[in-house]
Amino acid sequence: MRCPFCKADKDKVIDSRSSAGGAVIRRRRQCLMCNRRYTTYERVEELPLRVVKKDGRRVPFDRNRILRGMLTACEKLPIGYDRLEEITDRVESQINEMFEREVGSKVIGRLVMSELRGLDPVAYVRFASVYREFKDVSDFVEEVQPLIGDRPEGSRLAGADDREGATGAAGQAADGAAGTGSSGAGKRAGARARTTSGRGSDGGSTPREQELPLEELP
Repeated sequence: MRCPFCKADKDKVIDSRSSAGGAVIRRRRQCLMCNRRYTTYERVEELPLRVVKKDGRRVPFDRNRILRGMLTACEKLPIGYDRLEEITDRVESQINEMFEREVGSKVIGRLVMSELRGLDPVAYVRFASVYREFKDVSDFVEEVQPLIGDRPEGSRLAGADDREGATGAAGQAADGAAGTGSSGAGKRAGARARTTSGRGSDGGSTPREQELPLEELP
């Protein structure tokens, strides 16, 4: 290492220790020509990870964007900030293990959706509505149906009527999407979800005992 004082390139290491949790090695050196001492730091060279957007643009990876997206999806839900921080850490760790230089935004979206699916069904559908760009209430119901099929007893979507639970969750998720900037599609879908949940095919009210099971929904 070249001495910063006399510019000679003859030195010796007189002390070495780790810092920053082992991410950096601090070395104390002494120049053999002028006998002055100086400190150097050794760390792993990291290439900045970039995200490939849908339109082909490359932008730097930013974990805060993941966290902000989940905060919006979980608005007014009983989910703590620490839980979302943990999810962000796991997603970031998976991305760093799977990719070295570039990762598609679709991959990040799928990883986040996988985490939210097990966290809260409404947050999951809200996030999916933006990520998959839902255009109609049928998109919401299609996304909600698998959640009802494998829901645990007493979960958010559980109820006496699967069809009502599906359309109700779709409407709630649509309202959330409408408030997070998914243009007018979320608002229209939410309104249609609430309208269709209590009416039959003839436009009149459908008695509760005559409502179709979820698997028979159009």
